Amino acid sequence: MVELVRAKLSDISSMQQIVAKEVKEGIILQRSEDEMATNIRSYVLAKDRGKLVGYNALHIHSPRLAEVRSLIVLESYRGQHIGQRLVEFALDEAKILGVEEEVLVLTYLPEFFKKIGFVEIAKESIPEHKIWADCIKCIHFPVCNEVSLIYRLGAKRHE
Repeated sequence: MVELVRAKLSDISSMQQIVAKEVKEGIILQRSEDEMATNIRSYVLAKDRGKLVGYNALHIHSPRLAEVRSLIVLESYRGQHIGQRLVEFALDEAKILGVEEEVLVLTYLPEFFKKIGFVEIAKESIPEHKIWADCIKCIHFPVCNEVSLIYRLGAKRHE
């Protein structure tokens, strides 16, 4: 049974290991150990009998906007709704924290997020501080192939 748990500082090394392939391919942005430590409270892990099998993070940009980041599920665990559970956990947390309007995601897998209730938006509508603060770190910058989507809080989820 896969359970969702809060990340601890001692999880950072394992987190970096399971995302290494996607970081190398430019699918997920690299996060340094220090950056992950600074934001450790943002991460939720999926563990199967203690083994890390996936994670994501919820990053708060403003009272109106949050972002789902770094979603990863080990290939051998995909198709078991673990990614969906992680994203839904982040959406619930955004509501609990009082994010007023939207949760953003930049992804190469837009259909996955659309099934959860996200809708595609123009990249130009994303706040500039988001683009320059993170996107400049990407190996694909300035030619971005990711799709931007938002989830409007208060919207009904698609099951």
